[in-house]
Amino acid sequence: MREVMPPSSSQHPIILFDGVCNLCNQWVQFVIKRDSRDLFRFASLQSDTAGTLLSQHNYEHPPLQSAILLMNGNLYTESTAILHIVRRLRGPIQLMTCFRVIPTFIRNPLYRFIARNRYKWFGKQTSCMLPTPETKMRFLD
Repeated sequence: MREVMPPSSSQHPIILFDGVCNLCNQWVQFVIKRDSRDLFRFASLQSDTAGTLLSQHNYEHPPLQSAILLMNGNLYTESTAILHIVRRLRGPIQLMTCFRVIPTFIRNPLYRFIARNRYKWFGKQTSCMLPTPETKMRFLD
């Protein structure tokens, strides 16, 4: 694995996503489209970069079951990661942040249900998504 510096408060938040999942790839495209301030960076969970970052945060859970956000030295997963992401986007999607009042023990089972079924419902690719030339600089691997 190549050496990757851990994220700090001066760096961009990093979204780690399942690079072969169609739903996850659509989510990344959705975020890019609404991230007019160019805040987020991305890496597929299958990449060496993601492996290094997760290792630095002592993350031992199966990573392909969750979107992961690394921000300000913290690691967020599942519904909490999604809510932190939408809070920083532009547009009506920010209204989703009202779901933060719902406890994670209620939010996360719904998240996990979707995660378990995402390949069946949305399909998967045989390889990770390749960014367009316009978005390539936002991807870490």
